[in-house]
Amino acid sequence: MLPTPFGQDGNIDHQALRDLVAFAAEAGACAVCLPAYASEFYKLSEREREEALATAIDAGRGRIPVIAQVNQPSLRLAREAAVRAAQAGATAINLGTPRLFSLSERDLTRYFDAILRAVDLPVVIQDFNPGGATIGAEFVAALHAQHPHFRYVKLEEALMAAKTARILQATGGSVGVIEGWGGMYILELIDAGICGVMPGLAIADVLARVFRLASGGDREGAYAVFRGVLPQIVFSLQNMELFHHAEKQLLEARGLLRSPAVREATVELNSHDLAHIRFLNGRVLALLDELGMPHNPLAARQRGA
Repeated sequence: MLPTPFGQDGNIDHQALRDLVAFAAEAGACAVCLPAYASEFYKLSEREREEALATAIDAGRGRIPVIAQVNQPSLRLAREAAVRAAQAGATAINLGTPRLFSLSERDLTRYFDAILRAVDLPVVIQDFNPGGATIGAEFVAALHAQHPHFRYVKLEEALMAAKTARILQATGGSVGVIEGWGGMYILELIDAGICGVMPGLAIADVLARVFRLASGGDREGAYAVFRGVLPQIVFSLQNMELFHHAEKQLLEARGLLRSPAVREATVELNSHDLAHIRFLNGRVLALLDELGMPHNPLAARQRGA
């Protein structure tokens, strides 16, 4: 998930965004996604969202696929945004489930059916509902049967291994399950059959290594790497605004972001929180050193060129 970099003037830093796309490609990410919660999409105007997406698509061309995030709870606005993203050159669409108020799966079927009829790109449906149940295997299977280009579901809840297995069984493996929530549950879900994880960008290369090790049967090796980043994930995801600060400060510490600015309204961090962010981010940097992984692979490549 790509963050939105802001300059000192408060506007989107499009060159910095290009650099982040380049890092994602270098880090071994399969794709990038924006503008999502991790992108502070809810603080961006519609024009800014489209401009950021256009920049990422241009920067990723020939290097890495770009997934367009659509989070509007209004069906009309979501459908229009999905169509514009497809026209702009997005590789896929990530549709956020509208959870502002409680909706039944029948209601959600109408919402997604209308959007899926309007676009033919591969679609990810993302469901995060900390206050209640998320979409189930029967819902996923029925919607996929109507719209085969609904290819992935992204879930961000605890204890979802059994649900992952049910979705794969109900769809014959035709709908892949992606784990969100910063990659917090990655180790327990690989054996259940998840096809990928959408973490924050700053540790994408580390979690890519965790995924490769665990998928290859080296659970002990995967655990040894994962425990080095898990405290940072757990601390930062206590609050989405806290996550933005921790994520951008880690990208800055890695030499990948010029400014860690987070757009207001956001939390004001006290000295204790700032000190702990720096400590945890420092442990991530130390882990990279232990693994022989560069803090900034873009700079490392330039030095080797």
